[in-house]
Amino acid sequence: QVQLVESGGGLVQPGGSLRLSCAASGRIFSIDVMGWYRQAPGKQRELVATITSSGSTNYADSVKGRFTISRDNAKNTVYLQMNSLKPEDTAVYFCNADITSWRLAKLIENDYWGQGTQVTVSS
Repeated sequence: QVQLVESGGGLVQPGGSLRLSCAASGRIFSIDVMGWYRQAPGKQRELVATITSSGSTNYADSVKGRFTISRDNAKNTVYLQMNSLKPEDTAVYFCNADITSWRLAKLIENDYWGQGTQVTVSS
């Protein structure tokens, strides 16, 4: 069973920083794109940033220049460094990954989500 476990959320003042981590575990064969999404109260889930297995990145315009996504392929882990945080960054942040794993001697590709971690930016 593949799982994504996030950590690193919390309460921070405007202008502060947080670093989120998301580790994938299970019978993993390979991981393609990994990413972070967020959902604020009353709003739809939106893309924050993605990174491919080769390191190509993509960011939402609202976080460009402030957030940095990275990954450690050996640890099956993706990170999100968030700097210059604003109150409008407050949301539940979800990790997402496109993972190929072993199931009964077969390779199966699926899209997986973490449970979410709360980020609150407030003074």
